[in-house]
Amino acid sequence: MKNIAMRGYFCNPNASKNETHHHLLRRRQNLPIVSEKPFSFSSYLILNNNEKKKKSPPLRIRAAAAEEGSSTTNVTRTSDVKGSGTTARGRRLLKIREEKRRRELDRLHNYPAWAKVLENACKDDEELRAVLGDSIGDPELMRKRVGERVRKKGRDFHKQKTGSVLSFKVGFRDFNPLDSYIWFELYGSPSDREVNLIGGVIQSWYVMGRLGAFNSSNMQLASSSMEYDPLYDADKGFKVMPSSFHDMSNVEFQDNWGRVWVDLGTSDFFSIDVLLNCMTVLSADYLGIQQIVFGGRCMGDWEEDMTNPDYGYKYFKI
Repeated sequence: MKNIAMRGYFCNPNASKNETHHHLLRRRQNLPIVSEKPFSFSSYLILNNNEKKKKSPPLRIRAAAAEEGSSTTNVTRTSDVKGSGTTARGRRLLKIREEKRRRELDRLHNYPAWAKVLENACKDDEELRAVLGDSIGDPELMRKRVGERVRKKGRDFHKQKTGSVLSFKVGFRDFNPLDSYIWFELYGSPSDREVNLIGGVIQSWYVMGRLGAFNSSNMQLASSSMEYDPLYDADKGFKVMPSSFHDMSNVEFQDNWGRVWVDLGTSDFFSIDVLLNCMTVLSADYLGIQQIVFGGRCMGDWEEDMTNPDYGYKYFKI
């Protein structure tokens, strides 16, 4: 007997041969014949698979999460993928956060006590905060910054500004540029450091005057404009009459008074302006000066023959 293929025919591929034969006999009388071809289960499977392909939803392509360094991906159905639910980037970020948390815990448990004290002090001390800068949190770098600060400016972090917010007074008492004293009244007895500061300024002033720095006869650039390259006549400067200091004594101190004897020689008077400019900054930033007096033989409680350090006498050698 010949098998026939029928439109709309449905057959169970798992049925036995006898079941299929009887089923065909029952259906032959009622269904129209399409063609007389041998029936095969392979043809049915192909047709049935095509129908399933039309009805099945489209495949979703998903890259399976792989280990770092792997370049392969798996194309599977979404329902077949069984992963951790995270990407490689997410795992890296999680690892970084865990390492940061671990470092923070180590820092809290192993952080030196002196570093914590410095961090707390920075809240109220602008100078200390400027010294530490971005080293807060790194004890070794903090130690290095503090060491540099100590070597440069000393160990007293909380020392207030030593200068004066008030300007000093300037007076003249029969001042003779060739034979006169210049007096300095301070707010208190000067320390060795302050004696060296004042003495160093006056010594520098004397060296410049001795070398002819204060000569108004040769001031070619004082009124020149710097918008264009100025011209300097070296021959004219060489031929100018020299002007220099002649002599100067050591700088002496008794209690809060200091003095220096000067002979300004042929130097011009604007050398006094230069000295006062230097003293203004020195008084404001380093040590307070109440007044400066040019001329006079005795100021305050000065004793001419008192040179004993036990009674407050100090000096700076020029």
